Amino acid sequence: MEHRYLGRSGLKVSEITYGNWITHGSQVENDAAIACVRAALDAGITTFDTADAYANGAAETVLGEALKGQRRASLEILTKVYWPTGPKGPNDSGLSRKHIMESIDGSLRRLQTDYVDLYQAHRYDHETPLEETMQAFADVVRAGKALYIGVSEWTAQQLREGQALAKELGFLLVSNQPQYSMLWRVIEAEVVPASRELGISQIVFSPIAQGALTGKYKPGAPPPPGSRATDEKGGAAFIRRWLDDDTLTRIQDLAPIAADLGLTMAQLAVAWVLQNDNVASAIIGASRPEQVADNVRASGVRLEPDVLKRIDEALGDQVERDPAKTQSPPTRPS
Repeated sequence: MEHRYLGRSGLKVSEITYGNWITHGSQVENDAAIACVRAALDAGITTFDTADAYANGAAETVLGEALKGQRRASLEILTKVYWPTGPKGPNDSGLSRKHIMESIDGSLRRLQTDYVDLYQAHRYDHETPLEETMQAFADVVRAGKALYIGVSEWTAQQLREGQALAKELGFLLVSNQPQYSMLWRVIEAEVVPASRELGISQIVFSPIAQGALTGKYKPGAPPPPGSRATDEKGGAAFIRRWLDDDTLTRIQDLAPIAADLGLTMAQLAVAWVLQNDNVASAIIGASRPEQVADNVRASGVRLEPDVLKRIDEALGDQVERDPAKTQSPPTRPS
């Protein structure tokens, strides 16, 4: 497993991050979830990403249990704040000082740790002054409850404004967590150039497009039984956008490219996002330990320019590049 620096900081993260967005506490039983975390540790993954909103706190609890007994200094534990939690009252979401201060304590309790390595704004909050949010994050850092601060799905302008305030308050934003894959490249035009300028890395989610880029979904055929596309509670809504026949046909054209490289299609997809030098890590999820073992083989893979060109030609106009697709909800969710 190779490691990369996170932004303009001295913190290194594993090229592959294990994330439990949809699986832990909801789709996957706890024993299986813990087995997946153990497989990630065995594969050399040191970075683990979760959020307080995942399964309304249950995902953090499962991750905390799974990591119990590990040397804390050898891990990078990442979590987030923004989406509704708890009973979803008027202050149970967003990036207000109240919600941040209460949420970090809840996350630490569930994760069974004194601090998180990276605390992330899960989206941009249009209803809270940015100054209030940044001051709260500064105080979280000064209290030793988080070592670094990051964000998720912020636009280039939001990153610039946030970084300017962070510097005034004595800390830095070091990361952004956007969706990024061969099919979803909306960060490339604006977010990535701004991030390079600001010293911010990307920790990307959905590098396999929710499983669509594995090639297991075939044009003109129903989704395989037990797959994510058939599980309304486990992510079917998220993968649906990739399941039209035109996109699936294009994805099948990636199979010979992967085969020529001795890679699975999933490994090719993860390796592809890691070719972007602004990407510090790609987040993978798993419902079975063998999925972890398969995906980590993408670490260290180098794709030559002719391979990247073949991928672009295979996917053609099915690639989404519109930077306007990077946006947060206009009002705070409840």
